[in-house]
Amino acid sequence: MQLPNDVGWPDLLTGLDERGYAVLPGLLSERECRSVAALYADEAAFRSRVIMARHNFGRGEYKYLRYPLPSAVEGLRQAIYPRLASIANRWRERLPEEGRFPPSLDAYLEQCHAAGQERPTPLLLKYEVGDYNCLHQDLYGDLVFPLQLTVLLSAPEEDFTGGEFLLVEQRPRAQSKGEVVPLRQGEAVIFPVHHRPVEGTRGPYRVTMRHGVSRLRSGQRYTLGIIFHDAA
Repeated sequence: MQLPNDVGWPDLLTGLDERGYAVLPGLLSERECRSVAALYADEAAFRSRVIMARHNFGRGEYKYLRYPLPSAVEGLRQAIYPRLASIANRWRERLPEEGRFPPSLDAYLEQCHAAGQERPTPLLLKYEVGDYNCLHQDLYGDLVFPLQLTVLLSAPEEDFTGGEFLLVEQRPRAQSKGEVVPLRQGEAVIFPVHHRPVEGTRGPYRVTMRHGVSRLRSGQRYTLGIIFHDAA
């Protein structure tokens, strides 16, 4: 899959460094969004289903896709990973952390599978009236790629109201800071899985990040989550 030509990666990098997230515009067309959301009814496409309320994760449900991934999802995962790998390696240098991420997704997944993380993690999420997602982190094993993205497949104010994407940042010895990230249909938000570097007076330090979704007031909301490390 080709990424949109007007993606300004330097601006995205600035957003990730300054705010802890960046919005990727025009990632999927309306037709592509509807097509991916329609996969939710195809049980053969998924390896498992999670009812959030059973695990105190919130309300709503999601399904993990199985390998081979649908072509649209696989294409996005392959196309975006190399861009994010360069950012992830830059973050590792700043913190500092050992190791570097390889330039291709296939090479990184080889590392995951060698470590026993072999289950795919891209997922579709479905929210209905009253549903929400508690603040959390998508950690599935010892190997963690530090960035992920969520693509909004439904149209705000047309398909649903409420259901805002939320990010909360916890800095050491400080109160938590929350952010609402507005998205249009087909846009994606890129954000940290676990933590990110922030520049301090004594150099970079880690801040912990969690994400979630506010309560849906009406309609249905579908999203695609793309995580780059596989699960144990």
